[in-house]
Amino acid sequence: MSAARPLILVTCFEPFGGSHVNPTMAIVRLLESMPCGRGARTFAALPVVGGTDAGSAWATIAPLIESLAPDAVVALGESAKADAITFERVAVNLRDSRIPDNAGVLVVDEPVIDGGDDAIFTTLPVRELAQACIDAGVPSTLSLSAGSFLCNEVMYRLLADERVGRAGFIHVPKLPEQSYARGGPMMEARIAAAGVHAALEALAAMIEPRAHAGGRNNRS
Repeated sequence: MSAARPLILVTCFEPFGGSHVNPTMAIVRLLESMPCGRGARTFAALPVVGGTDAGSAWATIAPLIESLAPDAVVALGESAKADAITFERVAVNLRDSRIPDNAGVLVVDEPVIDGGDDAIFTTLPVRELAQACIDAGVPSTLSLSAGSFLCNEVMYRLLADERVGRAGFIHVPKLPEQSYARGGPMMEARIAAAGVHAALEALAAMIEPRAHAGGRNNRS
């Protein structure tokens, strides 16, 4: 059975870096209960593991892209520095980790894809999506680069994949409980989810309908 179109794949990450929570998972749980004004959304939680081997973030996303053929992929990630919903504009061909991933791997100065472009711009209409967040009453901003950890790696691989029509990355602030423990900016999950929801609705409205064979509407 074909999924409702446009179909947007939204990804989140598991906790990492010693934290027992990740705001992106809390946001996705809230998004799952929010009605879509148009089309459908499907969600996937990613391991905080780089590379392409089994058990990596990319090994989780790639089969979904193949089976669902989503019209867009929007990846969510946590930023300790973010004080607003932050839309990333550029992914760079660099893996350079400040901390190990959840498999204990620390990568220094390696390319995401050998021979790939130095950098790739997002294919999401980020200014319009950021404005949709603001219109919903949620602080939002644009950022130049997704960094060089797994958030950037996932964004780069998505943008380099010819099967993906539109793709990009959104960083969100820490949850209050994380900020209380570690300091820095924070945002309640319900507020962040409202902003991301508004951005996804705006994105769906800008995607031209197209026919797809296969795939399914998975709202869980």
